[in-house]
Order: sequence, then structure tokens, then C-alpha cells
Amino acid sequence: MKNILLVLTIVMFSVSCTTVKISSDFDKTAAFANYKTYKFTEDVMKLPVDDLNKNRLIAAVEKELGLKGFTKSEIPDVMIDIQLKGKNIQTATASTSGGYGHGYRYGWGGGFSTTTINYDSYIEGTLFVDMIDASKNQLVWQGRGVGTLDPDADQAKREKNINYAVSQIFTKYPPVIGK
Repeated sequence: MKNILLVLTIVMFSVSCTTVKISSDFDKTAAFANYKTYKFTEDVMKLPVDDLNKNRLIAAVEKELGLKGFTKSEIPDVMIDIQLKGKNIQTATASTSGGYGHGYRYGWGGGFSTTTINYDSYIEGTLFVDMIDASKNQLVWQGRGVGTLDPDADQAKREKNINYAVSQIFTKYPPVIGK
């Protein structure tokens, strides 16, 4: 687990833009139309990533909140929390070749076959953006983005990928109630 956090610290949420899977959940009794101001939780400043990527992530969330009509406030309607999780994934693919051939003495028949197994390992990262009703101290919305981390992403690509992932998560806000 420490290795995963170390990798997250180094690479952050640098996913390929085409592979972000998003989902969300929400409290259907929350008055989303009344939420206009926000503040980040203290835990956001303790994210297990380097300061550059933490600042990129916070800026991306602030941008999306601004586009949704929110303003930053010391007395907020909602608290915004951000969490990162990662896990190692390993897949295996088997392929078989051969199996038919010319028998030595009796013509065509069964021959030798070869099975090859290819292993692929990667780290899947999940970015959570939580919205907590400040007056009730209750989670009212959570957006999630899941993607494969890219340890070789340069600074420009990391920023682009973080912005893309966060913007995709916020396509689920405000939630459509009644569906």
C-alpha cells in the first residue's frame, strides 16, 4: 500500500484523457440549488501528493466549481473534500498456437502446441470529490473518476489530464433528481 501512495505522490492523477470512467452519488433530499459557496476541508491540504500536483488538482476543482456558480467563502454552504486512492492491477492473457502438424509416421494428426501467457501490470487511480453540507456536516454529493495512472506524463500532460478528469467528474453535478 505504501508503494501505491508513493506512486500517487509522484504521478498524481495523470490519466489518459480517454480512459476516465466517471460516476457519482448524491443525497436526493439535499437542496443543491441553495449551495452557492464552498471551502476546502483541512484534509485537502494533506493529500499524499507533491505540492505541484496538489495545486493543479485544487485549481481544477476551483475552476469547475466557479463554472457551476460557486464562490469561495470562509462561511461556506458546502465543504469540498478530495481523496485519491490507487491499486495495482495485473491481467493475464493466454494465447495458444500450433496443435496441428504432420505426424512422423501416420500423416496428419495432432502436433505440439505452445501456450504463451502475457502479463500486464498497471496502477488504477481513483479521484473522489466530496461535497459536504457545512451546516449538517453531511455528505450530499460525491463524484468519482477512475483511470490508469501514467508515470511518464510530463508537466503539461499532467495538468491537462487533471483538468480533464476533474471536468468530467463535474459533468455529474448538479445531480438530476428523479431519474
